Amino acid sequence: MDSPVQFLQLVEDANPVGDIYVITDNLSSHNSMSTRTWLEEHPRIQHVFIPVGACWLNLQEGWWRIFRKTALAGRSFGDRDHITHATEVATAQLNARARSWIWGRPAPPTRRLRRRYVYFL
Repeated sequence: MDSPVQFLQLVEDANPVGDIYVITDNLSSHNSMSTRTWLEEHPRIQHVFIPVGACWLNLQEGWWRIFRKTALAGRSFGDRDHITHATEVATAQLNARARSWIWGRPAPPTRRLRRRYVYFL
């Protein structure tokens, strides 16, 4: 993919009906003149930015951190094929243990009492 405009065109071609909302961070290429011009010509695609300073809203950042740790950390690669292989193996491993993303902290487990005292009068 050479540019955001080409990617947006692929998204539009793959989704011929309905509104499309594209959520991005504030990277300069996401807000370039060519991207803005293309978006003006395609009104059913709405471009929404993640607020500055709210990188935790960008789920790609967390995924990229996990992926880098799994596939790339501490490794050196001889050629492009080695990188491709490491990427495919890491993706398969991540997909094997994938779970639905849940926002926020999970509820604490219910506490079980070890002993129950009963008093008779």
